[in-house]
Amino acid sequence: MRCKSNFVDLTNKGCYFELLQVSSFNTYVRGSSGNQMPTSKSPHCSKNDYLRWKNCQGRDFTINGLMFNPYSEKIYDYLGGIEDIKKAKVRTVIPAATSFHEDCARILRAIRIAARLGFSFPKETAYYVRNLACSVARLDKGRLLMEVNYMLAYGSAEASLRLLWRFGLLEHLLPFQAAYFSSTLFKRKDNGTNMLLVLFSKLDSFLAPNRPCHNSLWISILAFHEALVRKPRDPLVVATFALAVYLGGDLPLAVDIGQSINRQHDAGFAELLEPRMRGKKGLLAEVKDLAISMRQALTEMTDEYYVANAMAKIPQAPSSDLVFIPLQAYLKVLKLIERVQHGKKEIGYEPKSNGNIDYHNLANGTPAEVRNLFTLVVFDTIYPPNLEKEDDSSRR
Repeated sequence: MRCKSNFVDLTNKGCYFELLQVSSFNTYVRGSSGNQMPTSKSPHCSKNDYLRWKNCQGRDFTINGLMFNPYSEKIYDYLGGIEDIKKAKVRTVIPAATSFHEDCARILRAIRIAARLGFSFPKETAYYVRNLACSVARLDKGRLLMEVNYMLAYGSAEASLRLLWRFGLLEHLLPFQAAYFSSTLFKRKDNGTNMLLVLFSKLDSFLAPNRPCHNSLWISILAFHEALVRKPRDPLVVATFALAVYLGGDLPLAVDIGQSINRQHDAGFAELLEPRMRGKKGLLAEVKDLAISMRQALTEMTDEYYVANAMAKIPQAPSSDLVFIPLQAYLKVLKLIERVQHGKKEIGYEPKSNGNIDYHNLANGTPAEVRNLFTLVVFDTIYPPNLEKEDDSSRR
């Protein structure tokens, strides 16, 4: 039994921890009384070392098995976690096949950690993440929502979507989005991009692990993009729709503002058509039509029948009708869409008057914050700031 650790002494190194996430620490073996220790431990292993080592064996990944003593300011490493951090690897404590069979949620945690830290998997871990991907369907819907929310709402959504697609998990969790990747011939290891990835990349730029958004925001983005996949739109229609969302459904005002937009859009997205001239009535009608399409997409994303049909569009995808988006989030997004569809501003609603984001309200799903950031993400996607700079440079 190896219960000897490598430890890092942080004393006088000027280290400062702003936020620490900790796990429970068992001071006795289950089934024993008090602090009674089993007699099989090595005679060269101290009681404290054995306790720490024993606790580490229950962790999922080596990088999560580091022990920190806040009094002596030392980090204990019994699993090679520090070395894996240096190598930027997410490695299971026990053999990956055994680990993922014991708890298939570890597959999603592996994706989440790798996406957030920019790490990769050793060959064994990668093999079983891919080959046991279908096992995540056994998890209850609440757990699936929690894991997907951790991936999409905390600043690493783009990387998470790439990894979910690469390892065959996206079709189990978000089949409409997997069908989009498949229909556009986006390869599993593709380093390119598409509109869905750019939308979430823009969202990521506003978020962080300590500054998350409410799940209604990323659900809104998924439904919005799905609507554009089904029927590509003029960028001016898309921009005016986003303005109407920001204004709480005040569609006449959104159309007035939208008609004054004269910016270069990103022409690299198949979801965006070439701009054309239209009057106020025509623009208003098309914005309402986009709202109807987004509502339909949202409804289908939360309907088992349509989810199963979406899965059928993906080559070699398993049959599934998994829906984990909760009713409360569905209704929150639906309300946002219906305001635009009916073209009437919500009574008592006031849009944000400044660009500052209140992250407490954003995490709680306050309408003004969710609508504000949704609009910022859409505008940054269809009108990238770098295009404006390039256009200005070309005029000089």
